[in-house]
Amino acid sequence: MVFRSGFIAIIGRPNAGKSTLVNALVGKKVAIVSTRPQTTRNRIQGIVNRDDGQIVLIDTPGLHRPANALSRQMMDEVQQAVQGIDVLSLIVDSTAEFGAGDREALEWVRRFTGTKFLLLNKIDRIAKAHLLPLIDRYRREAEFREIFPISALTGDGLEELMNSWTSYLPESPPYFPPDQFTDQPERFLAAEFIREKAIVSTREEVPHSVAVLVDNFEETERLLRIRATIYVEKEGQKGILIGKGGSMLKKIGSDARHELEAILGMKIFLELYVKVQPNWRQRSGLVRQLDWRRQLEAIASHEEDEE
Repeated sequence: MVFRSGFIAIIGRPNAGKSTLVNALVGKKVAIVSTRPQTTRNRIQGIVNRDDGQIVLIDTPGLHRPANALSRQMMDEVQQAVQGIDVLSLIVDSTAEFGAGDREALEWVRRFTGTKFLLLNKIDRIAKAHLLPLIDRYRREAEFREIFPISALTGDGLEELMNSWTSYLPESPPYFPPDQFTDQPERFLAAEFIREKAIVSTREEVPHSVAVLVDNFEETERLLRIRATIYVEKEGQKGILIGKGGSMLKKIGSDARHELEAILGMKIFLELYVKVQPNWRQRSGLVRQLDWRRQLEAIASHEEDEE
């Protein structure tokens, strides 16, 4: 049997379903999900291991025009994600009206010179008669090698999509061990799951202003101790996150801890703190710390200094 391995980047507008798709295909939660746009801030790799190949999926932040240091870094993450990949897949919310954001997404597709797929997501929510005009429109806009109507939520069309993706990958041994499902360190997963629970649990004014940095990550044989700080931009947002008598922060911590224990398979002691950092999204220094690759470099540099 020919074994194929390669990298597939998934790009699209905010809320098109990129992270939901990656989680569904990997079979484990590697990317946080919420109904709020621009939840994904870093490029995240999810690994699908098959008998005939290994598909490395790259989830990316939603395409948008950058307005601050955070959003500029997010678009830089997308730019880096499409370098050296085998297939570029544009995912589209088939229930949404075609607009300026779709035109900008198509510009990304046109600039890519390799194999391109179009994924029409959320087909469980539209009539099939609406698909053909949508397919025709996108065919006129860019040269897609394959077009797949799918539902990341129900799984409709996903097996056929993976079979097709695999056929376009080069013959190659796997890039990752067969038991690995993401390239993210556990420290970053913890920060992301805490941020997800903070987003889901709070009102509209808070989600975009939330950042989470893990201050301490200490693993013993029986227990994983995590201390993390949730950053917001305003005192009012801090009050919302803490809640009356600390009730909201306790809920966020409890929800994050239970999900992390299920994924990491060990007991976790989680401490959460909330700090106000005005206009942190405009501060490139703090924004850079949200990139786990840079976090690892900083940790490694600190350890070398101590030696």
